[in-house]
Amino acid sequence: MRILVISNLYPPHEIGGYEIRCRDVVERLRARGHEIRVLTSDHHVDGRAEENPPHVSRRLRVHGMYGHPWLSIWKLRALEQHNHRALLDEIDSFKPELIHVWNMGGISKSLLLRLEASGIPLVYDVSDHWIARSLRADVWLSWWNEPKSAPVTFLRQVLTAIGYRKNITDETPTGSWDFLRFPRIYFCSAFMRDHTVSRGWPVAHAQVIHCGIETTAFAVKTEHADFSRLLWVGRLAEDKDPLTAVRALAACENPDLTLDLYGHGDAGYVAALDAEIARLGLVGRVTRKSAPAAEMKQLYSQHDALLFTSNWGEPFALTPLEAMASGLPVITSLDGGQAELARHGENCLVAEAANPALYATRIAEMAASPELRASIANTALEEARRHFDIEVITTKIEDYLEASTADQRR
Repeated sequence: MRILVISNLYPPHEIGGYEIRCRDVVERLRARGHEIRVLTSDHHVDGRAEENPPHVSRRLRVHGMYGHPWLSIWKLRALEQHNHRALLDEIDSFKPELIHVWNMGGISKSLLLRLEASGIPLVYDVSDHWIARSLRADVWLSWWNEPKSAPVTFLRQVLTAIGYRKNITDETPTGSWDFLRFPRIYFCSAFMRDHTVSRGWPVAHAQVIHCGIETTAFAVKTEHADFSRLLWVGRLAEDKDPLTAVRALAACENPDLTLDLYGHGDAGYVAALDAEIARLGLVGRVTRKSAPAAEMKQLYSQHDALLFTSNWGEPFALTPLEAMASGLPVITSLDGGQAELARHGENCLVAEAANPALYATRIAEMAASPELRASIANTALEEARRHFDIEVITTKIEDYLEASTADQRR
């Protein structure tokens, strides 16, 4: 198939796992013989090497997010025009048999109106809240369709009456997102799908294809006799809640336990985190660290348990999955999509978000039984490899894409 992939960001200028997962799937589909063109933004992350392979076009422009300026409606129209020209150029030159839309955060949502009207088979991959939370916040479509102040409403009425809105719609669609039907769409979790449905979007028909990782890339822990080094990995922020992990350690009666926090965060939150570590008398037992993703693949197995404490509605977190692929026992909340991965006493121990006391209890249970740790770790490792390896997930995505083109032909 000739597949045009659209993503707001793309490695090496990614900011999170969504873009990395997109790249991983793209490269595997290319290795399977599919011809793929990626249309992404010109967003640049300082310090990243430039990578511009011929199948990646960095022509889209970001509005407002990732440090880009918010524009007045008149300047925003020029950005919308640019993005639509870029899309049409790619369609005209590449002639895709299918368009695969990934994350659209910060990118013109009016592109979706054009895509759904194009007649080209269209598939959405959704593994965060960009539809549920931010689609209706799109500035361009909102300005034309949402209730506004009296002056804006009057101006909009005038522009519609004199034909201006009709004249610009071909270049920069102004229709409502209520026209979007999401004909073929899959989510990374049933939680994310159901949450999006609850926000009023017509996606109840969506399938679920969970996120995958390269399970064989992780060093595997094979010895569970010792239990002293706890691990926490993620963004140092309130929604990821490393404070619960720190307070759980303080509540444990074992003074030999240590906790490594791997991640970065805003200066204000990190300062508050450091202050809490000091207040609890944990300086020397809790250490803040950082490591690139490649190095983390070797570090999970050097610890004895992962504490996953997220409390914001994770679509489907990869950190517990990476720990499981490393043979590392996991203690997790059931935040968001985690309920579709975690089974207490079988492939992890389940605690509760923002409940340090319960995490401390689970740590004590795990510390008391090397057999429990080994059993949980082995079960999780086998399941990660069988169900969540990136090759397995790519096959599911490939099958869905091929079925989508078949449906269109029918």
